Amino acid sequence: MPIRLPRTPATRTLTLLGVSIPVVYSTMASTTSQPTPPTPPTTFSSRPYKPTHPTFPYTPLDFRRQDESDDTDFYSQPRFVTHIDDNAITLLRQYYAATLPRKGRILDLCSSWISHFPSELEDLAIAAKEKKNKKQQGPDWNSDSNEDEGEEGLEVIGLGMNAKELSSNPILTSSLLQNLNLNPTLPASLSPLSATTCVVSIDYLTRPLPVLTSLHALTKPGGSIHLVISNRCFPTKAVGRWLRVNEEERLRIVGDYLWFSGWREVEIVEVSDGRGRVGGLMGWIGGGVDPLWVVRGVKVGETKGEEGRSEL
Repeated sequence: MPIRLPRTPATRTLTLLGVSIPVVYSTMASTTSQPTPPTPPTTFSSRPYKPTHPTFPYTPLDFRRQDESDDTDFYSQPRFVTHIDDNAITLLRQYYAATLPRKGRILDLCSSWISHFPSELEDLAIAAKEKKNKKQQGPDWNSDSNEDEGEEGLEVIGLGMNAKELSSNPILTSSLLQNLNLNPTLPASLSPLSATTCVVSIDYLTRPLPVLTSLHALTKPGGSIHLVISNRCFPTKAVGRWLRVNEEERLRIVGDYLWFSGWREVEIVEVSDGRGRVGGLMGWIGGGVDPLWVVRGVKVGETKGEEGRSEL
């Protein structure tokens, strides 16, 4: 179960009954206290990412992990839990409602049993999925609706590591099983992508540049990518550098990933500032709701020169 990383590289501790213990929170919501409901923002605060390195600044050592065992084994057990709290999920849905397309193909990268899409997009994706399933029943099926058969709908494809989780996600038109740390090249059949989402999983990729470069190639001009960042993770599977730096540096790292894989108009968006509080014991010991950011980019035509690329 993911733990919440400290707000700085130092480990926070709490002296309780004379014993110093690390302050760690699980992803499971408390049954006795709930976060203060978020006030819906009219807009989300964003700022441009600015590259500060001429070439990709990370080495293979930065992507070493505490647990280098086969990721397929680690993800073989389905986890039907959410890895961010209800407050952050509510705000993420609002962000998606304001930014994701209503038509085209969206890839949910590192997907699971839930994608946190707003109800409007869920309805569109489920309708497209049902329509596709009916068409696959055979040529004798006739729609009794007045839909234009040539009208483009919303298709959501999930790529993940656990088949049971993916099959339980109601909005996925189709799904793929792929270990991106072993095979970072995405299948050409995904093209053309209108957008890609990835929720709190970019920190587990040991070869982020080939993955994001492959995504860039499969995305149509004007398409976007949205990498959602929290301060929770499975520490044994997160790359080493992620655990050694603070939140701001993690956001810059993800900005570097996007920039050096060809994405442009890279921005850092604050979705949740993490200032909401919870009541009860968790509030007393300093608990709060999850901070959440999105580092996003756009494909702005073909990138010339491929400068700054790396094979990491």
